[in-house]
Amino acid sequence: MISCWARLVTMDETWLYHHAPETKQQSMEWRHNGSPRPKKFRVQKIARKVLASIFLDQDGILLIDYLPKDQTINAEYYLFLLVQMKDILKEKPRGKFNRLF
Repeated sequence: MISCWARLVTMDETWLYHHAPETKQQSMEWRHNGSPRPKKFRVQKIARKVLASIFLDQDGILLIDYLPKDQTINAEYYLFLLVQMKDILKEKPRGKFNRLF
């Protein structure tokens, strides 16, 4: 018998930031032996970011979806995600989701 916790699927959203780290070649500079090292500043986040929607169950990640640029989060977007999840859960082995759909 499958417990009710085995059928639990959860979803979380998080913002992922794009950044362009400086390469080792770009950070090289000429210095004299006695000159102080330059101070390194934190890498600044570039204004670009993307929303990631992540669906999980007890076995791990089922789906990661990245919100397309210039797309708004609305009912149509969530319906699109739920249809994708329905298809994924139908293919899940052991038939543990068959009664849900």
